[in-house]
This record gives sequence, C-alpha cells and structure tokens, in this order.
Amino acid sequence: MGDEDQPKKRTFRKYSFRGIDLDKLLDLSNQDLMELFRARQRRKFSRGIKRKPIALLKKLRKAKRETAYGEKPEPVKTHLRNMVIVPEMIGSIVGVYNGKQYIGVEVKPEMIGHYLGEFAITYKPIRHGRAGMNDKTTAFVPLK
Repeated sequence: MGDEDQPKKRTFRKYSFRGIDLDKLLDLSNQDLMELFRARQRRKFSRGIKRKPIALLKKLRKAKRETAYGEKPEPVKTHLRNMVIVPEMIGSIVGVYNGKQYIGVEVKPEMIGHYLGEFAITYKPIRHGRAGMNDKTTAFVPLK
C-alpha cells in the first residue's frame, strides 16, 4: 500500500495534429505538411511561399536561437496576419499588428494550421448595458 502515500504524477497529454505527433510534424517537409492542412491553407502553400513569410520564419528562428534554455524568446513584430502557423513556429512569440498596436501571441501546438490574425482581435468588444460617460447626460434631456 506504499503507492497511496505518494502523490500521483501528472501525465501531460501528448499533442498530435491530425494523428501525427509533434516531433514528427517538425520533421515533415512543406509538401507533406501541406497535405495535412485544410483546403484554404493547402491552396496558399501550393501557390508558393512568398518572401515576407520566409523572412518572418528566419527572424523567429534567430530569436529562438538567441534565448537561454527555459526562457521565452523576444517577440518578433509582424503585419502578416494571413501567415499560416506551421510547427516550426511553436514556442515563439509573435507581435501581430491589429491595425493600432502589436498583440503578443505565444504560438502553441493547438494553433497549427490557423492564421496569426485569428489570435489578435482587431476591434474592442462593445459592452452593452454599461453606464455612459456620466449618468445625467445619457438620460433624456427635454428641449426648452
């Protein structure tokens, strides 16, 4: 009965994208990875990877390389909201422009296949039912 005295160790669920483990995803070529994505992302990859996304990936690699073990890398700012998140970007921090400022997005494995813009909201959600500037001016004011 010695097992009951020790606390259970938490086992983390291993992430897999469409049935493929994260380690294997990192080893896949762009062509193999493309086949795992949905139709819109596949089309984007099949039309060729342009210069700007490649430059962003290079900056992310550099930022990751220059960090000490166990620390978060420096954020890399970008306007490329339409960039598809690939496994190579996992663990990086990307500053995604929302039209006004850069929103820091830490790339996680669950984000693979999504666009960067999905994680940086471009508007401020409105709040219904809250008081206005000051309560007296928001009430009806009759004409004199």
